[in-house]
Amino acid sequence: MIIAFFVGIDVLGINLSAFALFSSAFGLAIGFGLQKTIGNLIAGIILLMDRSIKPGDVVVVGDSFGWVNRIGVRAVSVITRDGKEHLIPNEDLMTREVENWSYTDRNVRVRIPVRVAYDCDLKRAQELMLQAAKDSPRVLDTPPSNVWLTAFGDYAVEHDILVWINDPESGVGNVKSDVLNRLWLLFKEEGIEIPYPRSNVRIMQEKLPGV
Repeated sequence: MIIAFFVGIDVLGINLSAFALFSSAFGLAIGFGLQKTIGNLIAGIILLMDRSIKPGDVVVVGDSFGWVNRIGVRAVSVITRDGKEHLIPNEDLMTREVENWSYTDRNVRVRIPVRVAYDCDLKRAQELMLQAAKDSPRVLDTPPSNVWLTAFGDYAVEHDILVWINDPESGVGNVKSDVLNRLWLLFKEEGIEIPYPRSNVRIMQEKLPGV
């Protein structure tokens, strides 16, 4: 049948060069069209074999923060704290910078900035910061929490409360909120003020001639 086909083409005098040009263009178009698809497929296979990213990991890719739901042929499904599902192409995870919060260790340190007034009992304020962190249910006892004095600001003494959690998939912002809420009540009880920017305005009155 194949021989008969080519003999028939030859008898009819059909020029096959046009078909060759068309097939080349068609193949080139398919190659460009499938380039990203093949790239994502290969990247997905590498991710599955490498296991640098796996379901359940908490990752940050660009503006997307969440935990990996599944790794598909074309994309990785990342579910955010808002319940949104981001489909990130596998190739992006291979070529872009990715933060994997649970790659080798699920413990994650959370930094909580706090400012206190200059005229407060600084040592007592730092003790209350540690107490607020210790009372928060998701904060780990080991590694222990810590308080760093980071700077003498324009209107406040700046600190960082450093706490550790082992369930980053449950969110980070709610841990900060819980610690700060507890600290607010402790500061109220002890009379420690949280300062805010203040500006002094001086009004100078110039005496006019003859007045």
